[in-house]
Amino acid sequence: MTFKTLLLSFEPTAAIVTLNRPEKRNAISLELIEDLLRALDACERSAARAVILTGAGKAFCSGMDLEMLKAISTQSHDENLADSRKMAGLFRRLYEFPRPVIAAVNGPAIAGGCGMVSVCDLALAVPEAKFGYTEARVGFIPALVSVYLVRMVGERVARELLLAGRIYDAAEALRLGLVNEIVSADKLMARARELVQIFAESSPASLLAAKRLMTSMPLSDLNAALEQAVEENARIRTTADFREGLSSFLEKRKPKWSP
Repeated sequence: MTFKTLLLSFEPTAAIVTLNRPEKRNAISLELIEDLLRALDACERSAARAVILTGAGKAFCSGMDLEMLKAISTQSHDENLADSRKMAGLFRRLYEFPRPVIAAVNGPAIAGGCGMVSVCDLALAVPEAKFGYTEARVGFIPALVSVYLVRMVGERVARELLLAGRIYDAAEALRLGLVNEIVSADKLMARARELVQIFAESSPASLLAAKRLMTSMPLSDLNAALEQAVEENARIRTTADFREGLSSFLEKRKPKWSP
């Protein structure tokens, strides 16, 4: 199996998925979403007991690809809905993956990249890593990840993260519950492999049952929340604030928000 935007390798107990667009700071494109979904399918078919998700180069994932962001401004509502559902599908696949998924955050994880970290079971981060849901600063909304973030860190912390739109360092991310541990860069992957080995010593059936229990409570509410998030994610793209936010971002200036 070959991929254009990532690397997939297998070790005795671990599957390692490396986002591999270092020249784009591993930004999310439709192709990367499709590659990740195919890679996760391959991981599920393998004997790997857990998955390590990391990035090549200096960033984990910088969020949405610039070309994809530009294309959004010309898309119809139905096209925006389709895009939103693809991203929602990726988040849900990571969140519900039947084996543990560990994010080894080697650098900045911003917007959608921070979203991917948030839906993994565990997150390790280097001290230099940065985190943030910056969508509100460009007239967008982190709708899709909000469904999971409230579950992961609680509503109080989720409100701060989603509304402030600011960047947090690794120490703040640890305090807020976005990451589990801070690990030096030279030990990041070694620590991730240690965690995989811990999982490998547990019953596969027990881990599967535990994940299924945690991710399915209550499933009906999750389905409804995700559909609402998809709709809101598409709707915000039609607003004047989004158009102004996108223009200001591309032109590298401060946005002029409407009242």
